[in-house]
Amino acid sequence: MSTGQQAQIAPGAVASDLKLSDLRAALAAGWSDFKANPVFGLFFAAIYVIAGIFFYFALFERGEIVWLIPAAAGFPLLAPFVAVGLYEVSRRREAGLPMSWRATLGAMRGHGDEQILSMGVILFVAFAFWLMIAHGIFAVFMAEAGAGSESLEMFRTPAGIIMLLVGSVVGALIALAFYAITVISLPMLVDREVDFITAIIVSLAAVRSNKFVMLAWAAIIAITLFAAMLPLFLGLFIALPVLGHATWHLYRRVVGENDS
Repeated sequence: MSTGQQAQIAPGAVASDLKLSDLRAALAAGWSDFKANPVFGLFFAAIYVIAGIFFYFALFERGEIVWLIPAAAGFPLLAPFVAVGLYEVSRRREAGLPMSWRATLGAMRGHGDEQILSMGVILFVAFAFWLMIAHGIFAVFMAEAGAGSESLEMFRTPAGIIMLLVGSVVGALIALAFYAITVISLPMLVDREVDFITAIIVSLAAVRSNKFVMLAWAAIIAITLFAAMLPLFLGLFIALPVLGHATWHLYRRVVGENDS
């Protein structure tokens, strides 16, 4: 592990001396991993992109285009689980292991203990929970929006603008909470044989010990994914794999490169 102050927590030491330069280093390493093995990154990004496009056209076909905003806002909650295969690619490249589809896709099973699948269930529940909350917020303000409340025009009304502000704050808090429990826990579950509760505790400790830098990383992820989704999700073919690989390297910096 890099030298510096550490906060002891099972099963290892969590670095508490992260700097913004570590984020730049993680992004550079993530880009290197993507360039070295682009087929894996493009494959996992394609899953996300196809799901997003399907979701978009399904809402459009049903005349529920107003739900595209909360759906797009909550979609990044699922990104960490999609990135599990990318963590395995980075792990294998770092360890000098051969790349294979069997090993990479098998990373979803974790170490045969279903811990990663349990985290996946939590993330999908979080996404559904966010949609329920968004529906409630929409219902509260929809009556005040009046005519056109089923179209994007409602967001130009005073009630629609307030609804966007309230929804943005609530959505940001939910996203931040799930970011804190997954940013380190999911790569740790790929890397080590630990239970998901322990991994979540370590992830929370990492965020708590490096608040500014970890919040900066959350902002980079959110802004990058949002921008990447604008051109019909196509920007995710680059953004998602690079961010996924970069998160692996940030995990290694936080938890330790030599203590696994």
